[in-house]
Amino acid sequence: MRTRRAATAGKLTVVLATLVLVVAGCGGGPSPRVWAASVCQALTPWRAEISKLTSSTQQQMTAQTTPAQAKENLVRLFAGAEQASETARRKVEEAGVPEAERGAEVSAGFLGSLSKMRDAYGRARDSIDGLDTAQAGPFYDGVRSAVDTLNKEYDASALDTSKLNSTELKEAFDEVPECR
Repeated sequence: MRTRRAATAGKLTVVLATLVLVVAGCGGGPSPRVWAASVCQALTPWRAEISKLTSSTQQQMTAQTTPAQAKENLVRLFAGAEQASETARRKVEEAGVPEAERGAEVSAGFLGSLSKMRDAYGRARDSIDGLDTAQAGPFYDGVRSAVDTLNKEYDASALDTSKLNSTELKEAFDEVPECR
């Protein structure tokens, strides 16, 4: 009887030790370096896409197209920027919260900034989509107004990294190759 209890106690110890390891592994977020690499991997294609879309938007603003063609192209461009921003936001969210001083605050700052950018592109798309293309002058005035509003909202949504004081994360962003 005694050996049976000892064997049961031994099995229980192994199960508890395994649970502790599993819970410990799930409880913490990624290291600062892993998180920074994930964020930079999410933002690099997003920046490239936004740059490409910005260039295309500028071309559309000066191209000799009809208002209907310009509207179609601009709506598509801003929808692409909105989607690219959401994809980047989702990837940053999937990166988790870094195991660092103020990690939750830094992560929330990135997510909030990307959400605001996504929403600004969506509003610009909706504004342009709602414009009447019957007369070129008023249409292009509306486009300029929508782009001006987008630029203001975009600038306001930029992440102020000076307020995100996490030495660990600053070092990680400086050190990981994905962020260079």
